[in-house]
Amino acid sequence: MSTNLPDALAEYAEIVFLAPEKCKFSMTAGGFLALEYGEDKFPVVSAYRSFPLTLGDKYISIRDDKEKEIGIIVDLADFSSDQANLVRAELERRYFTPVVETVVKMKEEFGYIYWEVITDRGPRRFTSRGQHDSIVPVSDTRILILDVDGNRFDVPDVRLLDAKSAKLLESLM
Repeated sequence: MSTNLPDALAEYAEIVFLAPEKCKFSMTAGGFLALEYGEDKFPVVSAYRSFPLTLGDKYISIRDDKEKEIGIIVDLADFSSDQANLVRAELERRYFTPVVETVVKMKEEFGYIYWEVITDRGPRRFTSRGQHDSIVPVSDTRILILDVDGNRFDVPDVRLLDAKSAKLLESLM
């Protein structure tokens, strides 16, 4: 007998999976995401990806203003486009991750790396701690760079970078 994984998990861990037909997301005048779920109203909610690097629009935790989990969205694709876009806007704000297109300059000094890069959001300068603390291999070809302020910079495929950028990154790996 096969079981539905979300149902089996919910029963075991008391997880609430949010039904798209019961959710009504909206944006408040102050720019916060709000949720009406059945009879319950949450004036401010936050969205968190349970698996941010691998399952971007699946298994999204929705939490109230006290960070208590209201429930999990199994897949944003199950929601209407306007509802999904409201949640995606919240996720974009939380997971602001520019994509590195070119490494212009990189200098390692006293345990820090000073970066000058071009991203899909424009030029950026940032500082990261030593390579073991700030360069996170996601796959054989993808890396994340974490700066000292906790910002993330994504390199989706190091093979697609220009030769100079690839060489600079390879020196750290």
